[in-house]
Amino acid sequence: MSDETVTVRLPSGIAGSPDNPLKDVERTIPADEPPPLPPNADLTVIGKPTPRLDGRAKVTGQARYTSDVSLPGMLYGRLVRSPHAHARVRSIDITAAQKYPGVRAVHVVEYLRGGAVLRDKSKEVPSAYPMVRYAGQPIAAVAAATPDAADEAARLVKIDYELLPFVVDLDEAMKPGAPLVFPGPADQAASAGGGGGAADVPQTGNVRGPARTTKGSDVEAALKAADVSVDMTFRTQVQTHSALETHGVVADWKDGQLTVYASTQGTHTVQDELATVFDLKKSQVRVITEFMGGGFGAKFGAGNFGVLAAHLSKKAGTPVRLMLDRKDEHLGVGNRPSSVQRLRIGANKDGTLTAIHLESHGTAGTGVGAGTSGPAKNMYVAPNLLTEEYDVFTNAGPAAAFRAPGHPQGCFALEQAIDALAEKLGMDAMALRDKIDESAARREERRIAAKELWTSRRQKPGSDPGPIKVGVGMAQSVWYRFADLDATCEVRISRDGAVEIYSAVQDIGTGIRTALAQVVAEELGLRAQDVAVRIGDTTYPTGTASGGSKTTGSISPAARNAAYGAKRQLFEQVATALGSPAKNLVAKDGKVFPKDEPSRAIAFRAACAKLRTEQIVTRASRSDEYGGAEKAVGRSRTGIGGYGGVQVAEVSVDTETGIVKVKRVLAVHDCGRPLNPLGITSQIHGGILQGISYALYEDRVLDRRTGRMLNANLEQYKIAGAREVPPIDVRLIEEYRGRSSTDAGGIGEPATIPTCAAIANALYNATGVRLLELPMTPARVLAALHQKGTR
Repeated sequence: MSDETVTVRLPSGIAGSPDNPLKDVERTIPADEPPPLPPNADLTVIGKPTPRLDGRAKVTGQARYTSDVSLPGMLYGRLVRSPHAHARVRSIDITAAQKYPGVRAVHVVEYLRGGAVLRDKSKEVPSAYPMVRYAGQPIAAVAAATPDAADEAARLVKIDYELLPFVVDLDEAMKPGAPLVFPGPADQAASAGGGGGAADVPQTGNVRGPARTTKGSDVEAALKAADVSVDMTFRTQVQTHSALETHGVVADWKDGQLTVYASTQGTHTVQDELATVFDLKKSQVRVITEFMGGGFGAKFGAGNFGVLAAHLSKKAGTPVRLMLDRKDEHLGVGNRPSSVQRLRIGANKDGTLTAIHLESHGTAGTGVGAGTSGPAKNMYVAPNLLTEEYDVFTNAGPAAAFRAPGHPQGCFALEQAIDALAEKLGMDAMALRDKIDESAARREERRIAAKELWTSRRQKPGSDPGPIKVGVGMAQSVWYRFADLDATCEVRISRDGAVEIYSAVQDIGTGIRTALAQVVAEELGLRAQDVAVRIGDTTYPTGTASGGSKTTGSISPAARNAAYGAKRQLFEQVATALGSPAKNLVAKDGKVFPKDEPSRAIAFRAACAKLRTEQIVTRASRSDEYGGAEKAVGRSRTGIGGYGGVQVAEVSVDTETGIVKVKRVLAVHDCGRPLNPLGITSQIHGGILQGISYALYEDRVLDRRTGRMLNANLEQYKIAGAREVPPIDVRLIEEYRGRSSTDAGGIGEPATIPTCAAIANALYNATGVRLLELPMTPARVLAALHQKGTR
């Protein structure tokens, strides 16, 4: 990056918006950054719907996922898990397992990864083995020549447990005298995927907190003085990770070098963890992710299974594949925490908010990070704010980041409370939000939504005749803009006209391969399919981990900057042959030509043939946000503004059976400059389906007598299926703020945050009954209707 700077003007505003039209904004940027891009309407590749470059490979089975990797001599790994929710391991006998035919290695867990740890370890009896704190906790692993042999050997590991009292219910865990998950205060540091919490939070029994955020002088006085107020309590359930591909690795030790094929959101985060565990240099650990079947926040580090696979491979001297089964997935790799939220909001008669008070308790099992205050702190303007968040330890698997941690829970509460407040004020719910929400993007999204599905809502909730009642509800989301500076791309242009881009960033299913190709193609005047994308390998330049909707906004500027640098080198080398100064050349429509003489154009490939060297290679890393970063967060930086969206849902409610069906959803979203509208629309569809599943079906059930999960499969753990998919209408707005050389952002989190709240508000519009607990099952719907005295 150059130390010199230049001042440029970039587009700012919302394309087509009457309230916030496009204008220019001035930014001071490094002198070697590419010139500003115009709005998408004036571009050729960026902003145009582009099919995924890897789509054919995926649908034909050519794409190789981690579970497809098969190396010579490869063994199969299996975990040995505790059946008990709380226990001290007295002894472990692996003799029978080691002697079983086909077994090549057995390894016992020495240090448990994930979850909180005691501040004062002297409060617990020292042991050679980690304390068991949840049913399903990994104890050991075996590697054998066949999966069946590995399964049988795992059953032969003999473990002597001293059983201890346990608690798996949130309400029970909060009571005085409840069994202690930890014998003293415990903390959990933040990981690459988020989660964790501050180390200075007080703890009494199993209750850790509160972690407080305050604004203003006296929230209680402001609430009492408010003309109108609401006081509501909401409950949300634990949602487990159910990505299409389970967690897993293939680990291969050879000559002091560890190569790992991983289903991961962060090749470098896995590399970092394994290098630390095995005391290796990072150059001795190679992580490869060719393709992966989804990740929602829990696939960042190596995890217990990855470390165990590496140990087994090292002992056996041959590769080991350890893929978790669906039960393993439910029990031990993370989940979205539950919550109990009391939310109080006060307002003046004109709708102006006076105060917000949120008190939230949630359980992340043996971990921390159950906070829900993001929407309450960031969505609306209130002069007085108090949030108090508590983590409640239970003997259950630790949570992990899960697509917008804390926000779907917080939005479920906040957006229902705002609707209830609007009703008390006699205001339209969207009109109230227009008054209390400063986001220009969401104002434009509400303007679009208000013209369509919103107009069909019932003016009087529950007014439909007959048992089937239909309603319309809306909710909106807020998420943060993260710019990861550990995002580097390398672009190569060869003499034969081949163009390649390299980065260790991995495509977790969001389509970043295609977006990178579009960015490079736009800069070089090519088509997206003309660019070969090489990603997902730590031998390539550092790529950002994929999470928090930061990937596109972090890596796409690095891709464009590298392509721009390569183009400048190309022009310098072919300028003489074209008889024009390099600064006068342009690349467009697959050709290179002097700006003022397009008739002298030659094909891009022909221009490359004139290179003086066989290949041009240029690297570029993500620079700081234009306009200055507001604060540093680890390796990431929070830049100017965030993202959000407005969703309107129409539901039908059968008041005789309690069944809720989502009939259709309108989703209006922003993500900065949309690079590939087709891919973005796909992400929004996925986020909405995940939100529907969370709202109506998913619910982890733990047996209070044994501490075991009763529905650790996809038979009893219900998720939305094909019959539950409604028509989804997606509208994208182009919001420019002059933040980077692409001004692009992410959509993964905002797409799923408001869905459950929109469905809940629609259910109220249909029935006149508010459901304050997730999931909105038929039994809960019928109970709420009965309590109101309706059918």
